[in-house]
Amino acid sequence: MSIVSQITDHPVRSSLIALALAVAASMTFAIVPEDKQALLLRYGTITGVVNSYQPDEPFGETNAGLVARVPFVEQIVYIDKRVLSVNMEPQTVLSTDQLRLQVDAFARFRIVDPAKMYTTIRTEDRLRGQLGAILGSSLRNELGKRAFATLLSPERGQIMDNIQAGLNNEARKYGAEIIDVRIKRADLPTGTPLESAYQRMQTARNQEAISIQAEGRKEAQLIRADADAEAARIYAQAFSKDADFYDFYRAMQAYRTTFVSPDAKGETSIVLSPDNDFLREFQGR
Repeated sequence: MSIVSQITDHPVRSSLIALALAVAASMTFAIVPEDKQALLLRYGTITGVVNSYQPDEPFGETNAGLVARVPFVEQIVYIDKRVLSVNMEPQTVLSTDQLRLQVDAFARFRIVDPAKMYTTIRTEDRLRGQLGAILGSSLRNELGKRAFATLLSPERGQIMDNIQAGLNNEARKYGAEIIDVRIKRADLPTGTPLESAYQRMQTARNQEAISIQAEGRKEAQLIRADADAEAARIYAQAFSKDADFYDFYRAMQAYRTTFVSPDAKGETSIVLSPDNDFLREFQGR
């Protein structure tokens, strides 16, 4: 009797054989997607890595696809190959100008060494938690060295670069690479702390304005004194060159002010004796 006849005559046996073959095939072959990295484990020991991350790797030209393993001996663990994100819990940071800030940030990372990641921290969720804790610590350390105004200035980019460099050093220990770190928002706490912060800022700005005004008045007095001294020097030089002309010129200025003043409007009356010194230049020589 042929094998085909045996299978046809015994449908239950044939179903069991088909099921066994299907189970064996599923335990032997697996499909690794383009966006996944696969670790082959034999009794907990890594025996191979399939479709591992490579920089500048063209999409569609990877090692993804069908992979074979030893049934019931080797198992496959999938690790994400895409860019992942970690959101930090809002942190309270004390700046150098004694302002408490509520900072919310996030980071983007990629697992570049799946074997190291699996041996050090096992799962992606644990890696996210670890990176989130490190990110919060790095933010507190870096922002604690700065004033609140630096978060609103171009220096903010340098702060982010420093945080990313420090976080990347820690991420390499877990087979990950930090791609970007960004602060979503950095606000003062609402309520009484916010009002107190505004009041302190206003007081500081008022004190700075008073100091600037006092310095300006001081500079103005010095400039005015120098100008008066220079004018006196010039007058003295002119007087020493021609004393008679200087007397005549000053007398003409006095006559104009006294007799031709726009405010007088022709209503001023002055009674002087003919030999008064004030009229000496007016009478001529």
